[in-house]
Amino acid sequence: MKGIFISFEGPDGSGKTTQIKLLSSYLEEKGYSVVMTREPGGTAISEKIREIILDPENKEMDGMTEALLYAAARAQHVAQIIKPSLDEGKVVLTDRFMDSSIAYQGYGRHLGDKIRTINEYAVAGTQPDITFFLDISAEEGIKRAEHRNKLDRLEKESLDFHRTVYEGYMELAKIYPGRFVIIDASGSIEDVFEDIKGRFEEYAKDHEEQ
Repeated sequence: MKGIFISFEGPDGSGKTTQIKLLSSYLEEKGYSVVMTREPGGTAISEKIREIILDPENKEMDGMTEALLYAAARAQHVAQIIKPSLDEGKVVLTDRFMDSSIAYQGYGRHLGDKIRTINEYAVAGTQPDITFFLDISAEEGIKRAEHRNKLDRLEKESLDFHRTVYEGYMELAKIYPGRFVIIDASGSIEDVFEDIKGRFEEYAKDHEEQ
């Protein structure tokens, strides 16, 4: 049986990491074999690229350089971790995937549809079965991120940038209504997780019936 590929998306500070950990524990308790990973990162090579992308010292980085680095990290991630895990029938949970590049670089950096093209090469046909979008405003996301830890290079971008990224995500939700599941992330951690858990169970039931 082919595995299930689930991506988590959302503004910085939306709580993706917390919710992925909760879903991973829940699925393992139910007997699933789970791989929990993140982007950029997930492999030794991709983690080194992550350091370059997110380092606040790299202020001069061009938008296209940024986009190509993300795609390079993703290509390695898919080839080394995601695709082999899915082929083994595992559930793969990733903190961000291709939609992030389209939202942040395609919309946020105004690089347009070329970002989709670049990343179609990087993912080689591998796309999430479900994308949980944790929905909070750009303002609230940055406020949470500031309380959480030191901001990385992308988190330090202007509020206007983050608002444009959010608008990009909303456009993606319209383009992929069958895959995008919008989760209200303004509530408690427990309430948000209950929503995610219920949506996963709906998907799993439909998946088994097919």
